[in-house]
Amino acid sequence: MPDTVASMGDVGNYPRKAAIFGSTGGIGHAMCLALVNGGCETVRAGSRDGLEPVGPALQPFTFDLRDEDSIAAAAAAMKDDPPEWVIVTTGVLTLSDGTGPERTYKRLDAAAMADVLALNTIGPALIAKHVLPLMPRDRRFVFAALSARVGSISDNGLGGWHSYRASKAALNMLLKNFALECGRTHTGGVVVGLHPGTVDSKLSEPFQSNLPEGQLTPPGEAAENLLGVLSELEPRDSGKVFDFAGKEVPA
Repeated sequence: MPDTVASMGDVGNYPRKAAIFGSTGGIGHAMCLALVNGGCETVRAGSRDGLEPVGPALQPFTFDLRDEDSIAAAAAAMKDDPPEWVIVTTGVLTLSDGTGPERTYKRLDAAAMADVLALNTIGPALIAKHVLPLMPRDRRFVFAALSARVGSISDNGLGGWHSYRASKAALNMLLKNFALECGRTHTGGVVVGLHPGTVDSKLSEPFQSNLPEGQLTPPGEAAENLLGVLSELEPRDSGKVFDFAGKEVPA
């Protein structure tokens, strides 16, 4: 999807205000633009540099998944005018040093595993810690984080990818916990995980060569699919994980 906002008409039941944590990744960047195209008046776009995307309705901000103070500061800046939807689109499959998912337990490395959990599980949890208290108690809101089908324990028939699977399974459990806790005080809240499918992005790039034809989804299409799912979810769906087609991913 291009870096400019083009008119698409009425896309769906998008919020007036939203925040994306992870706005420079393939899906996060596309979500920012799709929300604006869909009529969202303000989209806060968060990244480590806080520089993009840019546009009249886009408000860049900085945060670092490994720095809770930066997350707390980002949330504090939203306190007086909180977003109705908050979506965490961060995630890592291959670490910056080239370490990829382990195909066997013999390849497990404590430091690499800790890095994957820090980025895929702990970071999003800290965002929830600071953002969920801003959400309204008397109407619908959405807090969503990108998960993955491989985080499903019951659907795991292949094994491998140990740290990545474990990080997403742990994220799914935390989202369930947050949904239950919020449900006691925020009856209109929707707290969910999202499985985007295999998206043409830096995350999937090392693993695209063996994909069947048609399985790789462009970021713009993936973003619109996921936003469409979020627009239809209700509080009774809170605590679950849904794929890009709106189907529940088993726990």
